[in-house]
Amino acid sequence: MILEEPTHIDEIDKDHMIDLLHCFPEHIEESRDIIQQSNIPKIYNIQQIIFTGMGGSAISGDIIQSYLREKLNIPIIVNRTYDLPKWANKHTLVIAQSYSGNTEETLSSFKLAHQRSCPLISISSGGKLKEYCQRRETPFIQIPSGYPPRSATGYLLFCGLFSLKASGILQTQIDVDINETIQDLKEMRKKIHKDVPLTENCAKQLAIQIGETIPQIYGWGPYGPIAKRWATQFNENSKLIARYDTVPECNHNDIVGWAGHPSASQYFTCILLRDPKLETIQMKARLEFMKRLLQEISLGVIEVEAQGKSILAKMMHLMYLGDYISCYTAVQRQIDPSPVAIITQLKEALDKI
Repeated sequence: MILEEPTHIDEIDKDHMIDLLHCFPEHIEESRDIIQQSNIPKIYNIQQIIFTGMGGSAISGDIIQSYLREKLNIPIIVNRTYDLPKWANKHTLVIAQSYSGNTEETLSSFKLAHQRSCPLISISSGGKLKEYCQRRETPFIQIPSGYPPRSATGYLLFCGLFSLKASGILQTQIDVDINETIQDLKEMRKKIHKDVPLTENCAKQLAIQIGETIPQIYGWGPYGPIAKRWATQFNENSKLIARYDTVPECNHNDIVGWAGHPSASQYFTCILLRDPKLETIQMKARLEFMKRLLQEISLGVIEVEAQGKSILAKMMHLMYLGDYISCYTAVQRQIDPSPVAIITQLKEALDKI
């Protein structure tokens, strides 16, 4: 069994993506230090916040938006395109995130934000985004380079969150949540690290259960963006088609497809993100109905329960677990998680325009 032996895992995981995952709790701690050493000004009279970025840079905005839903009076949106909403103005904080600093959509929206006099904070490992900030004298936060962007989400996510705190926009105390999250993740990785045997490692077991199927992940509430993260990690790390949806919205459309097309179920494994302590009566009833429906059509159903006290710790628990599962799924398929050749081909094609 490939996942049983760490040496076999390393032979396939040539660029050591799994080892990079191991450092996620330390990335949170480093992000706090980075922001403390950065010159983030106090920002006033902000009426909206836009996180602009793509891929792993944008998902951090989704997670912050979800986490701060009950903590911040200012609306947050995540912008995944070349431009900005027409309403973006001098009262709109734009946080531009691009791990490489060269993402063309982010650079385009950055320039537009500056033209509209939007307050700007940028986060990257360097690249053109750093040059843009230096030229325009806008705040820039530099994070470590050398990572695949999706393994640098810890830096992007927590530098973004700490920036809101440092700027004075986020007044709510989050230190307890942050410290709990770091501690919980350090404990969690002891249980899912590649050295932990298959019989004791839930991440390896779930990877085998998923196998060659199409993962369909369902999130809800704060776990909506986590479901999306799982899907994109299966895409990039496992090289699998993967889909996600959110409850209750999917109960108004998606379940009709399952009920009316049960023969397709053989290709899928459905994953329900659960949290019994947070689920309302209505949400629990919806999730239980979905589980029964999916099981009745002989669909593989996996329930994954969030662990922790704070919402942030629970979100990060599920995200971290999903990251590991996606890498173990890749290894089980004898595929190196790191390369994303088709994205490279797309970028090369765009460079010719």
